[in-house]
Parts: sequence; structure tokens; C-alpha cells
Amino acid sequence: MKQMKAFAGKWRIAEMEAWDQDYVNMDVPGYIRIGSDGTGQFQFGLVSGDIDGRVEQCGDTPRFEFSWSGEEENDPACGRGWAVIENGELKGRIYLHLADDSAFRALKSK
Repeated sequence: MKQMKAFAGKWRIAEMEAWDQDYVNMDVPGYIRIGSDGTGQFQFGLVSGDIDGRVEQCGDTPRFEFSWSGEEENDPACGRGWAVIENGELKGRIYLHLADDSAFRALKSK
């Protein structure tokens, strides 16, 4: 639970490998919100979902691993992802089940 605190908060998606920033911010500024209980939400472009995650040790690094369900362009969608904190930034990868995946970088909102 103590490690969860570092991940908790709202993070603004600053960069994605698979999509440009115009798409990421198309509907709302792209974000990932993680609660202290590991649940949360995210949206980038026309993809949004509810997150259910846990902090797991990956070597020496705490890693937030999550599944998600939501929608992509109004169609049901789901997937998984993971994130670590490096130099104060949230960095990871999000997967859309049977579709795309992308690395992302996000900055904690004040």
C-alpha cells in the first residue's frame, strides 16, 4: 500500500509512441488517474477506460500493473498495461486487447 502512494494522482499524458499529441488530446487532455486503492481512469484520444491495478516488484523497481475496460470510438474495449516512475515521470505501456499498444510518458498534475 505504501508503494501505491507514489503512483496515486492524476498524470497528464505528455507523449505516446503510437499516437501524436493532437490525437492524445483530441477530446480532453490525455490523462491517467490512479487512486490510492489502485483503481482509476484514463483517456487519450477516443480511448477511455476504468483501471484496476496493483503495485508489483519488478526486480528492484515497483511497477504498477493494471487491467482496464472501457471503450474505443464507442465500441467496448479492454486491455492491460504497466507503469513505473522514472525521474518523477510515469512511464509505461498500454495494450488494447487484440489491437494496438503504445509506450507512454506522463507528468504528475499539480
